[in-house]
Amino acid sequence: MTAPLIGQDTAAVRARIDLLERLLERSLTIPGTRIGLGLDSIIGLVPVAGDAVAGAIGLYLIWEGRNLGLSRWTLARMLANVGFDTALGSVPLAGDVFDFFFRSNSRNLRLIRRHLDRR
Repeated sequence: MTAPLIGQDTAAVRARIDLLERLLERSLTIPGTRIGLGLDSIIGLVPVAGDAVAGAIGLYLIWEGRNLGLSRWTLARMLANVGFDTALGSVPLAGDVFDFFFRSNSRNLRLIRRHLDRR
């Protein structure tokens, strides 16, 4: 395992991953509601390929977590979140509904925040 980033501004890392999570999970609001919708749900409408692309983007959060020195257990949980979202999201129609409710990027960001708050 690589050493955690030393000297890197954790506030900048937090801002970067917050932006990515907002973009993927809640960049748009459904009119007349307060329900957020993001690129993960939108590109997930493209069968299989859309979910693969969204999963690949979600792997970036895992890479950031690895660079921040998260434990292997936490990284495994993050990978499971992305894998579960990608696998079930690729099921036509039902997967699109699942993508709307299971927000793996938000879950992974919560794990990273918990790690940063403990530091």
